[in-house]
Amino acid sequence: MLSEIRIESLGAISTATAEFGRGLTVLTGETGTGKTMVVTSLHLLGGARADATRVRSGAPRAVVEGRFTTSELGEDVTAQIDEILDSSGAERDDDGSVIAARSVARDGPSRAFLGGRSVPAKSLGTFTTELLTLHGQNDQLRLMRPDEQRGALDRFVDIEKQLKRYQKLREEWLAARRDLVDRTQRARELAQEADQLEFALNEIHTVAPQPGEDHELVADIQRLSELDAVREAAQTARAALTGDDDPSPETASAFGAAGQAKSALDATEDTTLRALGAQLDGALAVIGDVASELGDYLAALPSDASTLEAKLLRQSELRTLTRKYAADIDGVLQWAQQSRERLTQLDVSEEALADLERQVRALHDEVVLAANDLTKARTKAAKGLSKAVTAELSGLAMADAEFTVSVAPLAARVDDTAPLTVSPGVMAHAGQYGVDAVEFGFAAHRGMDVLPLNKSASGGELSRVMLALEVVLAASTEGTTMVFDEVDAGVGGRAAVQIGRRLSRLARTHQVIVVTHLPQVAAYADVHLMVSSGGKGKASGVHRLDDDDRVAELARMLAGLGESDSGRAHARELLEAAQQDRGDSG
Repeated sequence: MLSEIRIESLGAISTATAEFGRGLTVLTGETGTGKTMVVTSLHLLGGARADATRVRSGAPRAVVEGRFTTSELGEDVTAQIDEILDSSGAERDDDGSVIAARSVARDGPSRAFLGGRSVPAKSLGTFTTELLTLHGQNDQLRLMRPDEQRGALDRFVDIEKQLKRYQKLREEWLAARRDLVDRTQRARELAQEADQLEFALNEIHTVAPQPGEDHELVADIQRLSELDAVREAAQTARAALTGDDDPSPETASAFGAAGQAKSALDATEDTTLRALGAQLDGALAVIGDVASELGDYLAALPSDASTLEAKLLRQSELRTLTRKYAADIDGVLQWAQQSRERLTQLDVSEEALADLERQVRALHDEVVLAANDLTKARTKAAKGLSKAVTAELSGLAMADAEFTVSVAPLAARVDDTAPLTVSPGVMAHAGQYGVDAVEFGFAAHRGMDVLPLNKSASGGELSRVMLALEVVLAASTEGTTMVFDEVDAGVGGRAAVQIGRRLSRLARTHQVIVVTHLPQVAAYADVHLMVSSGGKGKASGVHRLDDDDRVAELARMLAGLGESDSGRAHARELLEAAQQDRGDSG
């Protein structure tokens, strides 16, 4: 629920704060005072595009801040809200409410805030979408669009599971179909590419490189290029350690000298000297290990230059691969793996194409079944939605009106790249949301032909159709806030009373905020807010009306008779009748 909104420097409003309660809240005021700026501010909190021209003249920026409570929502919606807050790093206020804000700069980007954190406008919109449903005159125009009508029907019926299955199968089918078309149309080109890859893979296979082999060869070749110097260094070091080349190894070698020192120390009874002798055990072990490894190293050295030549030849083979396929051997091996995977997609043999064609046909049939499941669910729901909206229209002074929802195949175009055969002789376009064309029909009076909504409803009738539709669809959004901007446009008389009554009933399960110019609607409000101008050139403000002020405002709305006794009497009568009607219908 929206509990409070604060607006700064937006349109005609300099600074205004409005508090909203449960039930039905109406906003009224003279034309030009800025009533729609309240709705504009809510659109901004909903993540709508920021328009710098809306910033009040002389102000550097406009700021909108809303406080929302979520205690009235169901567990599922509350869990979604908490997830959004957690992912944004936003926090609730001390009382559990959430503060959302939007700043629109005259020069520069707009900024959005949620729970004290700066967030993208899209994230702010994700949060408010769970709490706010905004309806204005532009929404009535959108209701004419086929995709909006299909979306409204889908809100009426739970088809999420069927839709996800259809979309998954559709993507698999389209991918397989594109692959088949590509292979068929580019058979010669793909065959040439396959030949080139097979030649390259055969060349790599013949050389049989090992991971990291090129780097190991560099070290080997460097060592073999200095073979004599390396052998002499190893032999000299080994002789110094073991004395193998000395006629007196016990005295001429490091091993012998260390052993002699240890024997001398061990021969004494002095504990200090014996401890030092023990330390020589480690030195003797190290000398022995190094001498042994030097021996192995010398034994492994080639006796002639043929080994170096073999290494250089192998390096040349590897360089042939690295010049063609990658910077090093590891890259060559990776390229080979990718090429083998690519080869599986380049098979244009008759057998491969036949297998792929069978796969496409099988996926096509699965997509058709999934699409038909969607169609069945929508067709069944269309009857219920038609009946429910027609009943709502009866309660809005349109007792003879008829509202219909039809579901028909979405006909495939002549140039459709991927049509579905949904039934014998019927080709449908496989759209993202199914193969169904949903169309709303309307007739204002019985006996009239039901025509598409955009050809049969006047402005006032369209307002009531939208209200009736939203009332029916609101069952799954109990506890949220619904905002209507002049939904009663083009309506008057008894129809206006019926709209006020229906909005009042809707406000029993939702917080409803309405911008209206009709006193019949305003009279049903639980809270009446008036947007008023401070005078010529001065900013507008929002005020909550008490009973006397409310009577005066209703009188003004009736016929501009706010100061006359007869106008006030008429307004008081209207207010009392509406309040009594609310009590009786409760």
